[in-house]
Amino acid sequence: MPLLDANATHPITLPDGTLYRDTVYLKNVVDHPRMEIGEFSYYTHSGRPEDTAQILAPYLGHSVGERLIIGKFVQIARGSYFITSSANHPMTGFTTYPFRIFKPETFGYKDLPVKDTIVGDDVWIGHNAAIMPGVQIGAGAIVAAASVVARDVPPYAVVGGNPATVIRMRYPVEIIDELLDIAWWDWPIDKIEANLAALDSGDLAALKMA
Repeated sequence: MPLLDANATHPITLPDGTLYRDTVYLKNVVDHPRMEIGEFSYYTHSGRPEDTAQILAPYLGHSVGERLIIGKFVQIARGSYFITSSANHPMTGFTTYPFRIFKPETFGYKDLPVKDTIVGDDVWIGHNAAIMPGVQIGAGAIVAAASVVARDVPPYAVVGGNPATVIRMRYPVEIIDELLDIAWWDWPIDKIEANLAALDSGDLAALKMA
């Protein structure tokens, strides 16, 4: 029996047999036209599964121009969320007060620039992190707890702080290039699970031979 069930709503069962209901596979609980989510990406929160999209990205409307794109095997800790471009206020004039949102006939700022927010595969977003509009987070990156990510994050970088900056790179550039080329997250799940020992131990030679 495989370790992971892509169709599960709550993918974690505790050792005593209790289903852990605070963690959900995003793809199986989010029904939002502006969100694209890869398999096995999870989010932990205390709300109802049907409220997940609103908790994760509270300002992402159904008819906006931007998208929130989350890759495969992304791990999003409790309290983290995305502030998308729909939350922006006008900043080109003398006031940032959003006057237009208070009348239905003028609601929204469709003239403000929007940009997709993109999270790559196998990204770990720590507790209470905030991801700002239009950010791109590269595959394999780690976002430290309570960080505010206001600029793009390179693949396999560890970032933290407010605003988040690169603390260190997880691997030398030549290894990062090889990992991006291997792209294990695109393998069939049975192949991934057959090579967990190599993934867990960081055995690059074994991954290259898989």
